[in-house]
Amino acid sequence: VQLQASGGGLVQAGGSLRLSCAASGRNFRNGVMAWFRQAPGKGREFVAASFRSSGNTYYSDSVKGRFTISRDNAKNTIYLQMNSLKAEDTAVYYCAADSNLVLSSIRTSQHYDYWGQGTQVTVSS
Repeated sequence: VQLQASGGGLVQAGGSLRLSCAASGRNFRNGVMAWFRQAPGKGREFVAASFRSSGNTYYSDSVKGRFTISRDNAKNTIYLQMNSLKAEDTAVYYCAADSNLVLSSIRTSQHYDYWGQGTQVTVSS
């Protein structure tokens, strides 16, 4: 299984970016795909998740209302639309996937079996 993340870059505060994560090698038909981020010197932080079967989405409080996770099941790809970016959003963003997670586990990085390589997002103030 491979997860390929892309779309990071440098943007000014208030701007937008769209990240993509394409999964190959497995369909994750009933699983969850998610985004985490890690800023320098900090742990990996949950950002957003999407369940394929229900279409339900979940967000951290820090990004709710600014970020939107979506997915294209035909392409086995998830996206993270990031609007109104702030300097504190600067981090390496990782996509993650797992075929069998319950809701109570989705915000914990250790529960995910598959990870992408990360893409850097830098927001200048």
